[in-house]
This record gives sequence, structure tokens and C-alpha cells, in this order.
Amino acid sequence: MFINDVKQQIRNTVQIYLKKDDYGEYRIPVASQRPIFLIGPPGIGKSAIMEQIAQEMGIAIVSYSMTHHTRQSALGLPILEKKTFDNREYTVCRYSMSEIIGSIHQTIEESGIREGILFLDEINCISETLMPSMLQFLQYKRFGEHKVPDGWVVVTAGNPPEYNRSARNLDIVTLDRLKVIEVDSDYDAWRHYASANHIHRSVTGYLDANREDFYSVEIDAGEKSYVTARGWEDLSQILYLMEEEQLPVEDNLVSQYIRNERVARAFTLYYELFNKYRKLYADRDFRKEDLNEDLIRQMKAARFDERIAVVHMLLDRTLEEIRMIAEDREILNLALPILKQVRQEAESGSDIAKALDRKILHQQESLQSAASAHNLSKEKKDRFKAVEALLHSLKKSVLMEGGDTPEASFDVMRIRFNELSGALRAKGQAVSSGLESALEMIEAVYGADQEMLLAITELTTDPKSAKFISNFGSLLYDKYSEILLLEDRKILIEEKLGELSL
Repeated sequence: MFINDVKQQIRNTVQIYLKKDDYGEYRIPVASQRPIFLIGPPGIGKSAIMEQIAQEMGIAIVSYSMTHHTRQSALGLPILEKKTFDNREYTVCRYSMSEIIGSIHQTIEESGIREGILFLDEINCISETLMPSMLQFLQYKRFGEHKVPDGWVVVTAGNPPEYNRSARNLDIVTLDRLKVIEVDSDYDAWRHYASANHIHRSVTGYLDANREDFYSVEIDAGEKSYVTARGWEDLSQILYLMEEEQLPVEDNLVSQYIRNERVARAFTLYYELFNKYRKLYADRDFRKEDLNEDLIRQMKAARFDERIAVVHMLLDRTLEEIRMIAEDREILNLALPILKQVRQEAESGSDIAKALDRKILHQQESLQSAASAHNLSKEKKDRFKAVEALLHSLKKSVLMEGGDTPEASFDVMRIRFNELSGALRAKGQAVSSGLESALEMIEAVYGADQEMLLAITELTTDPKSAKFISNFGSLLYDKYSEILLLEDRKILIEEKLGELSL
């Protein structure tokens, strides 16, 4: 099963497990809620999808790798205490709460969120001494004397033994207590994720032309080489930071993340090619009118990976601007209901500045709650902080320009908010013109061939650009997206990539 389907299966399972009847009892009794077991090769995103599900569902998550746990750390330490039975005193042994169960209770206390996911990774790499206790845990959801709190769904994961020497195949007795989901690597699913999560355009450009290099694990005469989705994403983050600091990107850096000599070298060459085109064109307002017959002929005659680099380069700046506009628009959308609440308080005579202070405090408390629940992505954290900064800015305007009444102060805030919204709209129109110019360039050089196909697919799969186009429109996008229906595009691109020899 591919990662998108896996994510939906887990989300559906969590939703069903947390469903309650009219009396507040779980429809599937906790004892009957089989833990989920994800089994698949390393680096394909098993851990990442658990965090995404928790963030999307607004529940908490506690994650542990089981490789470092001993029987004592999982079950807790023995405690001796005195007990009286039949008028005789005995010394009995109990166990303290395990680190894992304690961490769940701590998360509930700090976040106030009582439902969540307990994610235990590398479950098939535990020590032999811990295995009997793990079997008890999978059946009864308890370590020693302490059980997982109701409302917490148990998800486990592991790699097949061929990828990890310390891993073992679970026996039938254990597997029969699990809801087993096998996970496979899938470029198409990851490509959608990449478009939505700001993966560096050189990475997606290279993989669009070399899909076979997306994932591989090879063991030859004891030597290991591997390329994983995790490696590509981590490399993408490093590329952005290296570019910010104007530091060189060379083979030895790429090979720290892409542990296959051939692929690392091929990507480094592609990155150099991508940068060459970016320096030639992306830093200037390059339009269709700048093209001449010689340049068009050169671009058409270029190797396929070069043509892919040109397409990604032409879209790169525009897509980055679209991403920034989408983020700014999201901040305004998040702030709008808060400001409507402030307006209601103003109508009842409340001081606007003090009302904004209360909303700022609420933002800070919500951020802390999400952080304590461990379901706070960097994007979500940045949005919390951006909304808080906007509220501070509006409060400053109110204090500097506000009138004698709450209504007059609210008008100051409303005018400032509308100015920000208007400026964002004007910026969006300018970016929309830039997008049309980029598509005109691609059309002038490549027409409706596979290069335009890739451009339209990129714009469609990126949710920010798709929403942007629905708001501002694009004649060329409409023209080619009607010609190239989504399913036909997927089939056609696979065929064309398969036919081409680089």
C-alpha cells in the first residue's frame, strides 16, 4: 500500500477507534482496538505521516523509538512496600510507572488534550527480555501495572529484517494482535507531498526526470547504498540554507544525504545545471519577447533534464511568490474571526487595546497547548506567531491613532486590516501576471509538449498554486489543463519519461 493510502487508512482507524456512543463509551471497546503495525522499508515517511495525522485531527501524539528501551525502562522499576494480609505484614513488589505511560500522562496534563496517538517505532527491534512484556502490551495496552489511558490509539512501526540486522519477523501470536499495514515507496504520492511542502525545485526537477532514483536500498558484498524519501527532504532543507548563506553545494554535501554515489553525483550535476539557468533567467524579468530563434532552437535541442530544469526555473520564482502570498492570506484569514470577536466586544463598550491583549494571550496559550501535545508543525507554529505579530501591530495602530470611543478605535483597526488585505490583492495580481509570462515562455518554446505538461501538473498538484489560480485566474493554465486531463497527464508523463533516453 502506498503512503497516501496508508495515511488515510490510519486516519480512518483513529477516527473509528475514538468514536463514542450516546453514553460516552467508545463504540469499539479499548480492549478490542487492535494496535496498528506499519511494516515497510526505511525512510519512506512512516513517522512523518503520524505527525501529520495528529496535526490534522487536533489530537496529541507521543513518539518513542523502542530500540533503546530495556525491560526496566518500559515496565518501570520495582518498588518494595508493606502490605497486611490476614493480620500479617508482607513485603510486596510493585512497579513504578514506565517512562512511556508517564509521558502520555504528562502530555495530557500540559496540553489539556485527552486523546491522541502513541507511536512506537522499531517495535520489531526490541530486546529478547522485553518481548514478553511487549506481547502483553499489544494485547492489553499496558506496561506492567499501568495501562495506556483511554482515548489513545496505539500505532507501531518497523522495518523488514532485510533492511535492519537487529529486526526480527514477528510471530503469528504477535501479528494476530495487530492491524498490519504494509507500506511501499511511491514517487507519485511523495511528489504531491513535495509540491505542498516546499521541497526544493531542483530536487523535484531531478526526480521528475529520474523517477527510478527516488528510492533504492542496495547491499552488495557488504557495502550499503541507499536513497530514501527522508534523504531527499533533508537535502532540500539544506539546499535552501546553503543558498541563503551563499555556500557551495558539492558532491561531498549531497552524498551525506543521498548515500548512493551515482545518484549523488548525478543530482549534483543537475543542481549545477539548475543554478546555471536560474542565474541566466530567474533574476531578470524574462518574457516571451526576449526569445529569439537561436535561443528557442537551443532550448528545444537540449537534453530532457535540461528542459526540465528550464521549466522548473521559470516557475521557481513565481511559485515561491505564490507560497508567500498564500501564507500571508492564511494569516489574514486566521485573524479575521478574532477581529470579529474584538468588534463584538467593542460594541459592548470594551477597550479595544485590552481586548486585543486578551486575544494575544489566547494565541500564546493555544501555541503552548499545541506544543505540549507534540502536534505542532513548523508551519503551524509560524502561523501562530504571525497572527500574534499582526494583533500586536493592530494594537499599536489603535494606541497611536485610536479615537475616544471603542467604535472609533475599531475603525482604525478595520482600516489598517483592509489596507493589508488590499496590498496583498495587488501583489497577487502582479504575481498572476508573472505566472502568465512564465507559461507564455514555456508555450513559445515547447508548445503543448511534455514540458508544458510538467508545468501544468506542478501548478495543479501544489495546493497553494492551485488555489491561487482559482482566485486570480490564468488563461494559459485553463487552456492546457482542459487539454491535459489529470489522469491522462499522469499516464502520458510516465510513457514519455519511459521512452526518453538521457
